[in-house]
Amino acid sequence: MTHPHDRALPRAVRQAMPIARDILEEVAKQHGVCIRPVPLRRLDTITGKSEIIDVPCGAVLDSKCPPCAKRNRQLRMAQCREGWHLDTEPSITPDEPNEEQRWLVEFRADMQAKRDAAEQAGDDTTDLDAVLSGLDDEINNAGMRGSVTGSAVPKRTRSTRRRQDAPDLPKRKMTNTTLGRTFTSGDGKTYRPSLFVTLTLPSYGKVRNSVPIDPDTYDYRRAARDALHFSKLVDRFVQNLRRVAGYDVQYFAAVEPQKRLAPHLHMAIRGTLPRAEIKQIAAATYHQVWWPQADEVRFDGDHLPVWDEEAGYLDPATGEVLPTWDEALDALDEDAEPLHVLRFGEQVDVQGVLAGTPDADQCIRYLSKYLTKSIGDTLDGGQAQREHATRMLDALRYEPCSPTCPNWLRYGVQPKSAKPGMTPGHCRGKAHKPEHLGYAGRRVLVSRKWSNKTLAEHKQDRRTWVLEALGQTDEPTDLHRYIWRPVPAGDANVPPLAVRLLRSVHERQRWRAHLRELEARAAGQDLSAIPQAA
Repeated sequence: MTHPHDRALPRAVRQAMPIARDILEEVAKQHGVCIRPVPLRRLDTITGKSEIIDVPCGAVLDSKCPPCAKRNRQLRMAQCREGWHLDTEPSITPDEPNEEQRWLVEFRADMQAKRDAAEQAGDDTTDLDAVLSGLDDEINNAGMRGSVTGSAVPKRTRSTRRRQDAPDLPKRKMTNTTLGRTFTSGDGKTYRPSLFVTLTLPSYGKVRNSVPIDPDTYDYRRAARDALHFSKLVDRFVQNLRRVAGYDVQYFAAVEPQKRLAPHLHMAIRGTLPRAEIKQIAAATYHQVWWPQADEVRFDGDHLPVWDEEAGYLDPATGEVLPTWDEALDALDEDAEPLHVLRFGEQVDVQGVLAGTPDADQCIRYLSKYLTKSIGDTLDGGQAQREHATRMLDALRYEPCSPTCPNWLRYGVQPKSAKPGMTPGHCRGKAHKPEHLGYAGRRVLVSRKWSNKTLAEHKQDRRTWVLEALGQTDEPTDLHRYIWRPVPAGDANVPPLAVRLLRSVHERQRWRAHLRELEARAAGQDLSAIPQAA
């Protein structure tokens, strides 16, 4: 066999040989091993043991390697399948508080009383405020959700009167259920149908092959603003859906990109409503963005606001302090118009689905089709679509994506929590990145009572099954037992990545060999209920 380092071989022959490291990564992918594991140091607070553990990149990073993305997709498919056609009411009851939690709340009450007494006496409360803040952190670390005192910031409200150009919606009396209606056939069989709904955004101009026919007349600004606030429109749709349905509608939804680069929504809904009502709800749903105006450019090019340590950002010509975010919102009077109004497009697809049918499985696969890709990764229309994406990014560049976006300086407003160094057009927010094309929300939206389990619990179910099949005991998960710390780059205790991948591949091969042996023993039994051990 020729050796690749044999210099007597022609260079073309050596270059044609596959690279060993590339083969290792390919083998790792085939075995479902994370190829970008993140080493973390885990300290056991009970035993004091410290060890370095490779954590899959999908668990700690926004970007996922192909094996982690595939595993996440399979997990979401299982979550969707388990919750779509439930026939029993999910029960979500908080755990009883333990002694530590009760003591922390009681101590918090005592310190709050001291702080209130000090404030009434005119004393400085800085130290007591710091103690209260620390106690609130301890309360959360002790396994309690939320804040004892709730939000201390008053919520800004506006009129809830519906727009005159939006149709009214019927409203049914709410019933305390999440299951929806059932139907009984003549032979006594009970059916529990559900819905699969697809919602799209409106047209911004004529397109052919997913790209604008005339880019100059295509409304890129509206497309950009719709993408930025699409998640809020989805929230409004769910609110209206529940009011009309009259029960606590549960849903599993995925936000996916259309080929024209606009986000749209696929939603599995437990229970059923008439198709006409779903379309009526979509037509009547809108969201108003009550932000300061961002249409008139006040600062551009070299004429940009300057930072002052005491006052914040100033007009470079007059020295006038720019209004803060809150001041700009306060300036919006009752006659003000919203910055933007979002609506769904006319295309609304509604399908009825029954549990256990091929249609249900197909819808679940369709829901998770693009979860392994970002919105920008779906560009497959050649040069024309890439140019379309570039124009979309140009429209997004100066659009404010959030109250803290530096782009507000371009329109004469200090961003919320302003700091030095902010420059319009250079926001690092997720929405402005090419792979997201304006949509910065979550790709998967799951209602709280969907499957009666969190995603972590679904993951634990799969882990428990694999460990039981392998004859290993599963240690109970205690979120507060371990302390995780990042491992500094170059730590001598962390083996090279290639060595860690080889170890993981070996472990996965051993597991799969054992599972194949178990499947061979169970030949003839129904294995359809066994989850995939990816």
